Amino acid sequence: MPFWAEIHIWVALILLGSLSIFALIFGWPFVEKQPSAMSTLVNRSGDDEFYSGSSLCSADFSHFLSLGYADVYCPPGKRPRLPNPLVEENSKKASMEMLPDECLFEILRRLGGGRERSAAAVVSKRWLMLLSSVRSSEICESKRQAICLDGDCEIECDGYLTRTVEGKRGSDVRLAAIAIGTSSRGGLGKLSVRGSKSMCGITNAGLLAIARGCPSLRALSLWDVPCVGDEGLMEIAKECHSLEKLDLCQCPWISSKGLVAIAERCPSLTWLTIESCSSIGNEGLQAIGRHCSLLQSVTIKDCPLVGDQGVATLLSSTSSAPTKVKLHGLKITDFSLAVIGHYGKAITSLALSALQNVSQKGFWVMGNAGGLKTLASLTISSCRGTTDVSLEAVGKGCPNLKLMCLAKCCFVSDHGLVAFSKAAGGLESLQVEECNRITQIGVVNAISNCGKLRSVSVVKCMNVMDLNPETELLSPCESLRSLSIRNCPGFGLAMVGKLCPQLYQLDLSGLCGITDAPLLSLLETSKAGLAKVNLSGCLNLSDEVAFALARLHGQTLEVLNLDGCRKMTDASLVAVANSCTFLNDLDVSKCSITDSGVAALSRGVQINLQILSLSGCSMVSSKSVPSLGELGKNLLGLNLQQCNGMSSSAIELLVEHLWRCDILS
Repeated sequence: MPFWAEIHIWVALILLGSLSIFALIFGWPFVEKQPSAMSTLVNRSGDDEFYSGSSLCSADFSHFLSLGYADVYCPPGKRPRLPNPLVEENSKKASMEMLPDECLFEILRRLGGGRERSAAAVVSKRWLMLLSSVRSSEICESKRQAICLDGDCEIECDGYLTRTVEGKRGSDVRLAAIAIGTSSRGGLGKLSVRGSKSMCGITNAGLLAIARGCPSLRALSLWDVPCVGDEGLMEIAKECHSLEKLDLCQCPWISSKGLVAIAERCPSLTWLTIESCSSIGNEGLQAIGRHCSLLQSVTIKDCPLVGDQGVATLLSSTSSAPTKVKLHGLKITDFSLAVIGHYGKAITSLALSALQNVSQKGFWVMGNAGGLKTLASLTISSCRGTTDVSLEAVGKGCPNLKLMCLAKCCFVSDHGLVAFSKAAGGLESLQVEECNRITQIGVVNAISNCGKLRSVSVVKCMNVMDLNPETELLSPCESLRSLSIRNCPGFGLAMVGKLCPQLYQLDLSGLCGITDAPLLSLLETSKAGLAKVNLSGCLNLSDEVAFALARLHGQTLEVLNLDGCRKMTDASLVAVANSCTFLNDLDVSKCSITDSGVAALSRGVQINLQILSLSGCSMVSSKSVPSLGELGKNLLGLNLQQCNGMSSSAIELLVEHLWRCDILS
């Protein structure tokens, strides 16, 4: 053993021996009776006493602490009474708690293993907080100098543990307990704190404990923690150099100063999210751009102090080249979009939303700058600068674009959508939502122009109207597999069916105006076989649609949603039961279904039915219990809400019989 190690051990032994002598002279107990505050944490009366005897040291307390519990119940022990009344009187007045923090700190940091440190942490809140203030490097140094007499050797801290603290359970004491408990069980790798604006449960002290006790921390998420500021984040930066992911949401006291510290001391940062942090500005983002060369994903949302200077420096820096960028509700201008278009050579996913200061020129320059050659996914939402001209430029400037999502862009019309679809020849997925200048003409032309399109979704576009019969026929899109037209009341299906012969998934929910004839035409032209069909809210459809589905697609249909199709009766259920062999999810809520339909379904050929919803089927009564019991052999979920014809006793019988099935009633 090295000479310096022996000296260190002798100093510790002399210090502990001195304390033992003082304890004998003055009658000090090694551990004092627990304070009432710690007793309250476990709802105890405070009468029990904790000592360093075998009952305390024999248990492994690190498991409890690693879960965030700083309070562990131990059976009460009896303190030996001395006959000398003077010594007994002194023992009530003097204890180890009278030692100053400096002395107690030196003693606690020399504890040999995780079990001993965990046992000491449950003595009192003071001991817990002192232990949590000891850096792991200091603990490890003392361990290397100590002799492992009992074989209690620590495992290496790889940081594979995950802890989440939410709501009222969030406090500095709990974070301190997590820091101590996880240090001897592999190390904390991910910490998520979900606080509350109405209470200040976690402060910088709690984050300091995590920083000093968990140097292996790789992911930190702080939401709604109004009392945590730069001091706590700077301590994380000082101790946790392996930090890879940082998520800050609604942290008003964290400013650019804390973010600069992270940038300078955490070079492994790859994932950064900043949302609603009113004190973080351009300086923090500039530091991230200069120092974090491994940065891959950046999300900045609703930060009023972030402008062009911060975003442009971050995205144009040679040291950082993120592949995923999301910018929402920022005061950036056309300049930032020009920087993205020129320097975004590594960006594969880009989301721009609620950028009110960006004009048509910004999007036009972004598309024509020539830097977005690798962009594969683009989302533009609530940006007034998105027009037909700028959308066409974006399509031309992004030759490898696969997914395009356009939402709430009120100045985009059919002309812009068609021009974009022609320019973006490799597009595979197109999503259009609440763009009210786009009509059905624009949608069908976009489908016809994109030869590789696999998915189309049109949602809440109120000006989408049915085409005239004289409309010129367009070439079909053989690659299209999924079509979703939702809540577009005027959309017609006459032309769509001819353009989509290879559909696999069809979602027409909310199209209350469609009737049987156009939908039957679409079902007839679908050659590949539909597997997932959603017709919820289509009030005017009748049993004829169910007959066609069963006849034409019975061997491929897996999911069928007829919620709200009130004209569909037991005949629809009979057709489905006799033909849809592989159906596993069926929703006939609010349909005109009776006990006869449920009985027919129970005798059907389907062998994989796992989810069944009969919600709002008022004509289904307690007579269906035997049929539902037969179906329940395979069911995992059954919805009987608002089935007023079923008695409570019948539902209780089903609950008892179908113990594998989750029943909603």
